[in-house]
Amino acid sequence: MCGKLLPLASLYLVQGLPYGLQSGLLPTLLRARGLSLTQVGLAKVLYAPWLFKLVWAPLVDARGSVRAWLTLSTVALGLVCGLLAALPPAEAGQAGLPVAAALLLLLNLGAAVQDVALDTLAVQLLEPAELGPGNTVQVVAYKLGAALAGGGLLALLPTLSWPRLFLLLATTYWLAAALAWTAPALRQPPQPHPSEHPHYTLRLLQDVLAVPGTPWTAGFVLTYKLGEQGASSLFPLVLLDHGASTPELGLWNGVGAVACSIAGSSLAGALLARRWQLLPLLRSVLRLRLGGLVCQTALLFHLDTLGVSLGPSTLLKGAALLSLCLQHFLGGLVTTATFTVMMRCSQLAPRALQATHYSLLATLELLGKLLLGALAGALADSLGLCPCFSLLVTLSALPLLCLSLAPSSLA
Repeated sequence: MCGKLLPLASLYLVQGLPYGLQSGLLPTLLRARGLSLTQVGLAKVLYAPWLFKLVWAPLVDARGSVRAWLTLSTVALGLVCGLLAALPPAEAGQAGLPVAAALLLLLNLGAAVQDVALDTLAVQLLEPAELGPGNTVQVVAYKLGAALAGGGLLALLPTLSWPRLFLLLATTYWLAAALAWTAPALRQPPQPHPSEHPHYTLRLLQDVLAVPGTPWTAGFVLTYKLGEQGASSLFPLVLLDHGASTPELGLWNGVGAVACSIAGSSLAGALLARRWQLLPLLRSVLRLRLGGLVCQTALLFHLDTLGVSLGPSTLLKGAALLSLCLQHFLGGLVTTATFTVMMRCSQLAPRALQATHYSLLATLELLGKLLLGALAGALADSLGLCPCFSLLVTLSALPLLCLSLAPSSLA
């Protein structure tokens, strides 16, 4: 199992780099330059390629090997980073902003193709008993990559030049491509017979939805992150508005919070490896997450109603940062358990449908996160912070209701 998990961990770490770059670095910089919460949220349109993974997932199922798709998409990511390195920093921030945005869009496209191939390889390689540790590796490595590209780069931004940053990323991608192609542990299982390959027809979607547990899993992954993602998008910006500094938020929200999230994901994997039942574990951590969000909302009510400023060493600031880290810890627990449910469901699909099946679930999971991540700022600007967070708390209670309808095939 270690022979499989180590190369998978390296590749998932690399896969998290674009997300961290655009979710940890860009929003803080944009807000610090005076953009509204709505404008900061709309920058997430760059994630659009991730919502169309179902367009090429059947191609990954039908054309060539999964390893070839993984290697070529990783090489392409390195090429895009090389182009970003050649873009002068002054142009990246002013007149060349459309060019930089277009290249970041291409970066997301390559990362989305890489995601389909890597997830399919993991679904095919991991045995049922390896799903808990395997999904822990997936979530932890991805978040670590996001933390390195988000909070780490935000802290190093004053001393790290734009070309060196993207040349470093390009080199990392090319090394990862070599690993994907040469690692013996990533040998693929036999490919399906050509006659078994799916095609772009309505029947394909019907076959995917006919896999046991798929309709319930699709609905759950679409809604399980709505409240959490909205709160995690807004709360650091609220702290910035109340006196927290940009470097401080880069440290706590980019590095500290992600470290807590990784700790939560690792704990979930350890509990699943000890044969904890998946759905009861998921129910428990969802309850804890809901309680944590209620406490965070009460703290925000205090900040917003009284107009309190977070001083350099106030108790209130400590409580706010602790709340931020606690929510990421609980979110890590929830995410690993949910991804294990997704992979367990996809393993029930025929091998010729597994890339398409898992891509459907992963697309819906991402759609749920992006929906509130992009709209949370507009909701806060239009409704006010307190009503917005009250809505987010309500949305966080919905997954607990969904669990009571979970099919026995996923237990």
